[in-house]
Amino acid sequence: MQQDAWVAAVDVAFPGSEQPASLVATADVTDREALGRVVDEIVAERGGIDCVVCAAGITNDRVSWKMTDAQWDDVIRVNLTGAFNTARATTEFLRQSSCGRLLFVGSINGMRGKFGQANYAASKAGLIGLARSLALEFARDGVTVNVVAPGFVDTPMTRMLPTKVREGAVVRTPLGRIGRPEEVAATVRFLCSEAAAFITGVVLPVDGGQLLGAAS
Repeated sequence: MQQDAWVAAVDVAFPGSEQPASLVATADVTDREALGRVVDEIVAERGGIDCVVCAAGITNDRVSWKMTDAQWDDVIRVNLTGAFNTARATTEFLRQSSCGRLLFVGSINGMRGKFGQANYAASKAGLIGLARSLALEFARDGVTVNVVAPGFVDTPMTRMLPTKVREGAVVRTPLGRIGRPEEVAATVRFLCSEAAAFITGVVLPVDGGQLLGAAS
C-alpha cells in the first residue's frame, strides 16, 4: 500500500476530529445490506477495491459460567461474523484486482486464550480459521489473506482498563512497554504492499514478545 493510497473508512460511528481517510462512511458490519451499500459506494467512487482491512471489534468480558447469551452473541456477531460479512461483500472486487489483499485484525488472545474472554478469544481464533480458508479459496485469483494479531496496544479501549491491568500487561511483555497503534498499522501496511505478495494464510503477532512471555 502506497503512502498516497485512497482510503475509505467504514464504522458505526466516528469521533468528531478530522479523519485522514479519503471517504468516511457509516455502516455496521453486522448489517449485511448496509455494508453492501457502502461497498457499492466505494466502488462507484474509485472503480474497484484493492485492499480490505477488517478491524471492527468489541469486548464484553465475563467468566464463562456467568456470561449471558447476549454477551456471547454480540461479540461473535461483530468480531467474527462482521469480518465474514465484510470479506464476502468485497470478494468480487478483490478477485478482480491485480493486487488484492484481505487483512483481519485478530489478537494474541485468539492464539492463547484469556481468562474472562471466552467470547472474544473464540471470535479472534475464528478469524484465523476464516483467513486460512479464504487464503486457499482466493489464491487462484492472486488475493492474499492474512491476520495481524496485536498484543496489548494503546487504544481508547485499553485506556479504559484499570491501571493495574495496564501495568500487568507491561510486566508480561518482554519488550517492557505497551504497543503503539502506528506499529500495528505499519504491519498492516506491509501486508497490503507488493513486498508481501508471496505471504498468505499467516498470523503475524505484533505483541512485543507477549506470546513468548506467556510461554515462559
